[in-house]
Amino acid sequence: MRAAFVTPGAYPVPAPRGGSVERVVENFVPLLAGSLEVRIYGRTARGLPRRGMLHGARCERVRASRKRSYLAGVVAGLRIYRPQLIEVENRPRLVPLLKQRFPEARVWLHLHSNTFISRPAISPKELRACLGAADRVLVNSFFLKNDVEKRDPRSAPKLGVVYPGVDPSWFGGTGAREAMRRERGWQRRRIVLFAGRLIPLKGVHHLLAALPQLVRRHPDVLVVVVGAPFYGSSRTSAYSRKLRRMARPWRRHVHFEPYVPHTQMPAWFGMADVAVVPSVRREAFGLVNVEAMASGLPVVACRVGGITEIVEDGATGYLVDPRRMATELPERISLLLEDEDLRQRMGMHGRERVLGMFTWRHTAERWLAELRLDLEAGAEGNFRRD
Repeated sequence: MRAAFVTPGAYPVPAPRGGSVERVVENFVPLLAGSLEVRIYGRTARGLPRRGMLHGARCERVRASRKRSYLAGVVAGLRIYRPQLIEVENRPRLVPLLKQRFPEARVWLHLHSNTFISRPAISPKELRACLGAADRVLVNSFFLKNDVEKRDPRSAPKLGVVYPGVDPSWFGGTGAREAMRRERGWQRRRIVLFAGRLIPLKGVHHLLAALPQLVRRHPDVLVVVVGAPFYGSSRTSAYSRKLRRMARPWRRHVHFEPYVPHTQMPAWFGMADVAVVPSVRREAFGLVNVEAMASGLPVVACRVGGITEIVEDGATGYLVDPRRMATELPERISLLLEDEDLRQRMGMHGRERVLGMFTWRHTAERWLAELRLDLEAGAEGNFRRD
């Protein structure tokens, strides 16, 4: 069987400087190569060949220009490849277009967030048409599954949940912890880590608003904010500048690290004592929660979206009510900062939970289970036709 995975075209695969959708694809699709022939379609990038292999998966990189769009380049490649299954990553509008051009193929939609199923990205009417054209719709959490069902109840029978994951061998190492702390002069600091994009959705302002209470209870606390407003760039935004203004009175207790390649993130997780994920809305999954747990860190996160499917309140960290952030967030962080045994116990439970549920191998297995369901639903003839 031949399967094609069409990424949004914003970043190449692999995407060393960002692109969460591309990162999911580059990690789990190669694990399918033992069960079927897979090919990943993405954009070109300097230093990457137009065609190449990624751990058993063929990568086709498309050059977009004024004369030919990214979609046109993908379609040209698909006509040569002739896949029996085409999976569109996070771009509903591509589904009916590809279904029209490849009527013999099964066309799946894999949603990684609800950004592109919401206004202003798409109207409710067009979304229903796109979901109707899809043969199967994969989502990354039950929260997102329920969201899609509310928007289009008719899509319910074709929905399946496939959690993303991590490579646990990347995370959890402590060897560089003390060396990295010494290098930065943070040996005697209790470090609270935020990692992610600096956009209002991620709620970093709530963490900074908690600083007065945290400093009062823990004079050695250091809040480390790793991230930037834009993937792979240190450019600022109005929001990121606002965060720096908020932190100015507490400059001894806040450090901003504008951009860190994903390959270096395990060291930053390994250096921290607590991870905080203060997203306040529309977080379909929140991969940073899993990365922190894989690193053995307890997580303090908001009780929103798909985060509640990852973090177990009282076991792997704490979930706070977004309506009571001002009191609950500093209180839960403080509980962890003052109790090393609690931090270690929750961190251990978190890593065990990741090993049991949230690895890329689990992602690939869930995806293959969805394929079997699709075959059982009557699509077998299409898949076996050459």
